Amino acid sequence: MHVTREIQCNQLIWDIPAADSFELNRVIFSIPEDEYRQTLAELTELLDLGPLIHKPVRNLSLGERMKCEIAGALLHRPKVLFLDEPTIGLDVTAQRRIRQFVAEYNQRYGASVLLTSHYMADVEALCQRVIVIHHGRILFDGDLTALVQKFSPHKTIVVDLAPGATNGRGAEALRPFAEVVAYTEGQAVLRVPKAETAVVTTRLLTNLAINDLTIQDPPIEEVIEQVFNEG
Repeated sequence: MHVTREIQCNQLIWDIPAADSFELNRVIFSIPEDEYRQTLAELTELLDLGPLIHKPVRNLSLGERMKCEIAGALLHRPKVLFLDEPTIGLDVTAQRRIRQFVAEYNQRYGASVLLTSHYMADVEALCQRVIVIHHGRILFDGDLTALVQKFSPHKTIVVDLAPGATNGRGAEALRPFAEVVAYTEGQAVLRVPKAETAVVTTRLLTNLAINDLTIQDPPIEEVIEQVFNEG
């Protein structure tokens, strides 16, 4: 029996219900009837398939079709999954549902998951180990936290300002404290070197009327861009 499966391929027959394609997969992979029914019930619950599997595939939305494709690929409980941008083209709700499902499948069956994606939200939600490849060269191989620590020497400070905090000077009132990345009335985004974060935060709170302040790592997209620049 096959123990690996790639998910980003069309395996459902367009003009018939997904359930019929599932039955075909059962025969191809010689899945025992009882095991097949149990697995299909689990996948239907995890992916919230409900009546979708009884509709002709051509009548399903992209998100619904993607969920059925995933179910069809996992009926034989593969131990290794290759996911090629599994949330591409899906709305926010469907993306979150797919990520939750992949994480739960990994925990339930102990499957290894290899994900390739340009969506950093997928990477942040699912990946413990990250490999960044550019033109065939490995630029980084390690966990996500180490990636941020190695390639991002800055922190981001998001400041919610009280009315009148800048005395009408806007972003200019904040430039003495740190680099201003973005500014709208009432909120500013600053970039500071990691080593100066505590000092800058203290100065901001001491000298300006601030309603709220948060310190964040930079968006993972910026970190990946820095990896490519240095690579």
